[in-house]
Amino acid sequence: MEIFNSYTAVITISVIIIMSYFFNIISEKTNIPSVLLLIVSGVLIKLGLNYFEISTGGVLFDVLEILGIIGLIMIVLEASLDLELSKEKWPLIWKSFTVALLSLLVCSIAIAFLLNAILIDNFVVALVYALPLSIMSSAIVIPSVGELEEDKREFMVYESTFSDILGIMYFYFLIGNVDNNDVNAVVWDVVSNIFITIVLSVLISYALVLIFQRVRTQVKLFLLIAVLLLLYSIGKLFHLSSLIIILIFGLVINNHKIFFRGFLKNWIHIPSLKSILHNFHLITIESAFVVRTFFFVIFGITIELSSLLNKRDALISLAIVVALFGIRSIFLRIFRGKNIAPEILIAPRGLITILLFFAIPASLQVEFNSGILLYTILITSLVMALALILKGKHIEPVDAVQAAYWKEIDKEIESIPESDKNKTIEEKIVEEGDVEEESEKDNA
Repeated sequence: MEIFNSYTAVITISVIIIMSYFFNIISEKTNIPSVLLLIVSGVLIKLGLNYFEISTGGVLFDVLEILGIIGLIMIVLEASLDLELSKEKWPLIWKSFTVALLSLLVCSIAIAFLLNAILIDNFVVALVYALPLSIMSSAIVIPSVGELEEDKREFMVYESTFSDILGIMYFYFLIGNVDNNDVNAVVWDVVSNIFITIVLSVLISYALVLIFQRVRTQVKLFLLIAVLLLLYSIGKLFHLSSLIIILIFGLVINNHKIFFRGFLKNWIHIPSLKSILHNFHLITIESAFVVRTFFFVIFGITIELSSLLNKRDALISLAIVVALFGIRSIFLRIFRGKNIAPEILIAPRGLITILLFFAIPASLQVEFNSGILLYTILITSLVMALALILKGKHIEPVDAVQAAYWKEIDKEIESIPESDKNKTIEEKIVEEGDVEEESEKDNA
């Protein structure tokens, strides 16, 4: 009997998705990051493939890179759709941005000095390798901090998202200007690139909101995702910071009251926009879940277990992790005060780190053991898991929280008139939007 065919492939894909769903449940109850369980699952699958002598070839690395790009876009989009811009949020936004920026810069330089002293002769090349290790993974942070207090959770979402975006921009500016010794030219390239990207992102976001609110076909949300993927890829081909496009679009559609003021308010239809936002948010969460699942499982499959047996790599990784947490703790203490637990230990490396290592140009590649990358990802993820588990001992159990939540929902449902219970979500959104528009007209 043939061991691997189309049906076994479908079975494998289905089992992985179901398994990932249960990993999320385990993560909620134990605070162990689900991505850690996914990586372990990938390692176990690899052992099974080796046992049956099934070769995956180099195709998995290509799939991993594609999944990483799509996953990054979906995760940043998911985060931006949750971010609310307001005067009350501004201190949280600028503090998280500052911590992310300073941690990224200082950590990358410190790790580059370490690699330059031990492994890599050229400091600039050492900086290229140090940078991916300095970027916090929003792909791991966002799904793992749901049980934290709102202020801490939002700070971690903002910081990890900014770390991803700033890290990617820093990385591509660095490899694009490795041979450029003119400081003024490098500064001009950075400033002009960011400025052009932000202007284009705002214009594109306004255009997409205005166009898609008028689309009446049933199939439009995956069309919107396809357009965003297209814009991101085209932007990368022109060496723009394309992730800013995704971030700004999410912010514009989720904070339309801020971006569409004055005469611009007349250009949007609130009920249509709310319906798009609601459904788009659901699809983004589901898509990010699936992509993240297969990315980390495939990453686990590609891991060479022999790389974990190198003690030198383990010691180098440990030194890198100490530098990461030490430097970040300084900036957290400055901008967040003394109450920085458990976020001081939440700084995992993951999707972006792996993705950027694959993106290092052949001209800059040197002999660099994958064990350092793997140990850094595993240690930072385990430290985060331990911090969340210890934090979980001081908060109300998940079951109790959910029970209280559903009790409140039941009370709200009982208070709803029978005539309204059978209405769809879209009908309710439209009615709420119509009422909101009427009240705005009355106030005007």
